[in-house]
Formats: sequence, C-alpha cells, structure tokens
Amino acid sequence: MSKLVITGGKKLEGEIFIHGAKNSALPILAATIMCRGETIIHNCPQLSDVEASIKILKYLGCKVSQDKDTVTVNSTNIINSDIPENLMHEMRSSIIFLGALLARCKKTKLSFPGGCELGPRPIDLHIAALKKMGVEITEEHGFLNCSVKNKLKGSKIALSFPSVGATENILLAAASAKGKTIITNAAREPEIVDLANFLISCGAKIKGAGSDNIYIEGVSRLTPCEHVVIPDRIAASTFMSAIAITRGDVLVKNVEPKHLSMMLPIFEEAGCKLNISEKNIKIKNTDRLNKISTIRTMPYPGFPTDLQAPTMAMMTLAKGTSIFVENIFENRYKHVCELNRLGAKISVEGKVAVVYGVDSLSGAITRCTDLRGGASLVVAALAAEGKTEILDISHIDRGYNQIEETLKNLGADISREKDISKN
Repeated sequence: MSKLVITGGKKLEGEIFIHGAKNSALPILAATIMCRGETIIHNCPQLSDVEASIKILKYLGCKVSQDKDTVTVNSTNIINSDIPENLMHEMRSSIIFLGALLARCKKTKLSFPGGCELGPRPIDLHIAALKKMGVEITEEHGFLNCSVKNKLKGSKIALSFPSVGATENILLAAASAKGKTIITNAAREPEIVDLANFLISCGAKIKGAGSDNIYIEGVSRLTPCEHVVIPDRIAASTFMSAIAITRGDVLVKNVEPKHLSMMLPIFEEAGCKLNISEKNIKIKNTDRLNKISTIRTMPYPGFPTDLQAPTMAMMTLAKGTSIFVENIFENRYKHVCELNRLGAKISVEGKVAVVYGVDSLSGAITRCTDLRGGASLVVAALAAEGKTEILDISHIDRGYNQIEETLKNLGADISREKDISKN
C-alpha cells in the first residue's frame, strides 16, 4: 500500500495537461465488445478503473493492448459472457458491461458492482429498462442472471431519474436492438454524448444525445472504429481547486470549457481570474478566496456531485461561510471528518454541509474515504501548514493518473511513499 506525503504552502505554477475522461472511457471500453474486430481508443486515461475494465475485457476473450493513452481492443472472439465476482467488485462502473454483453451474447451473469461506498446506488432503473427491451432477469444470491430469448427489442423508456449508468446501458442495448428505442428524462452529461458519438462512429443510429430525449434506431451490426475520449472535466476542476486554494497561476490544457459551465462561475465568484480559450483555461488567484453562498449538487448541467468534495476543500480557507447541499448521494460527506482533521471547520446535518472558512489549515494524518473525497484531501493538504499524510490512496488512483507527478510538475512538495503501517 502507498500513501501521499504533502508539505503544503507551495504555490502551483506552470502548465498542466488534463487526461481523458474516466467516465467516458469506461462505457466506451465496455462498448468495444459489441464491435467485432479491432477498435482503437485514444486519450484513454491510465487509471486503476481502466485497468479493471481491461481485465474484464481480457476475461471475456478480447485481445487488449495499451500504449500510454491508446488502448486497442480486438473483440472478434468472445469466449465468456459472465463476469467473475472479483472483477465486478473492483469498480462501481462495472455494471455498464450489462447492456453491452446482452447486445453481443444475449446472456450474462454478473454480481452487483463494487467501488466507493457512497451509499445506495440502486440499479433498479437499469433492470427495469432492460426488462422492457425483452431481457429476462432473475436475482439469486447477489447475482443477476440475464438472458434474451430472440433479440433485444426497442422500447419507450421513461427514466424516473436521469441516471447516467442507466442511460448508458440502454444506449448500448438499444444500438443493435430490433426497432426504435426512445429514452425520456435521459442523462445529459458530456460523457453520454461521447459514448453516443463513439457508437455512431461504429454505425449506430442515435439522435438527441445531450438532451432529455434520446432516439436510437437499432442496426444489425456495429463495426470497429477509432475514437478520441473527451477531456476529464472532473479532473480539470479538481486541479483548478488546488490551484485556487494555493493562490497559484496555471495554464490548464486539453479541456472543454463548455463542459465546465457550472464550475467556472464558482471560481470567478471565489475571486479567481480566468482566461478561457478554445481548449485551455488560464486560472490565477492572488488572494484569500471569497465564500460561495450555496452549492447544490444536481444532474448535468447542474453542479456535479463528483466535485462537491474538492470544491468544499477549496472553501475551507475562504472568507466567510459556504453551504453545500448534496442531492445525489446520501453518504457523500465522509471526507468532512478528514478535512476537519486538517483544521477545517465543517458541520453536517443531513444533506447540508456548512463550511466556516478558517485562517489556516495544518498538516495531519488523514485517510481517503472514496475517490473524490481523497482528491479533496490532496487539495486541502496543498494549502495546509506542515506535512500531511494521506493513506488508502488506491481510491485516488481510480480517477487521477499519477496525481503526485502532475502536482510535482506544478511546484508542489508531494511524494508517493510506501505505507509501512499496512505491512
């Protein structure tokens, strides 16, 4: 096991290149099994969640090679239609293989997914939608047994909540189903659009991705393609939070500013100076941050739940009181206790967290509770006085590629060390 050791107080300066979006790469990797032949994916981030997806692909029978941020998948021969429990438990997004496997193999058996413990993330919407498309599903001893008698069939599916995962699974299943599928109240995230664009490049007929209503006309066959994954908006905003709290000056490269539409005004309200171009954002902060009145997490294009924790860390040193309302996950304030170890003053009641800005933070031993909670500890530690140790950083590696190297290149005093307490 490894830990991050950070001595805070260093301004972040220079340039940073944002890697591809984890939340795009994972469903696109799953989708490659629907395309018999060799698919090439560029700008695919080198993350532990991506490694977990590649393990699943190899188990299914795909030939997979990786050269830096390019992944090549040959799915000509699929030899398994199930996913072992140990592979499912490596990441929460593993459920995305459900729709792709049903499209390719007409059957699958898998367990419920693992990953960060953020409270209930029910897959009821996935199951209900697939049943409408002709899938027979039985649950037994923690496993889902799924099969299609003849062929997946198009259907009108109204989601009670714009679930990203359910929208993705429906897209995958519907792309080669018989007839037309209409998804209403669909998720609108940029990662949904990226998956749809990938499928379209493979021959799918999809309209409306990025809106409330998506229309899919099933095709008989999908063919391999070459695709470039969009930049990771969550990683970009996380690093911008670190730059802001350290009063830094950094050019953030390889971003889609329109994907950050809810974050950029928050940085400006906090007092940061932004210079935005087509693919880059220059962010500079020279003073103590201003408070942000209220931040409410909502489905896209609202404020992302994945950025609640890093933004909260940024606000711990702001002037005044900031309020956060978490509307997506009921258990996404685990990082609060860890931030308070660093000297933050945060109180939580139900869905609401109140952040009272303090004059300074101080180093301490902390522990990652989940992926984005771990990122929030990094953000806070970079501005804290003295040394901070962050344990259980395997969570962070799920969503940030060698975060210590990226920050070190910006001038941070950060290193990855062996955690001897785990021996």
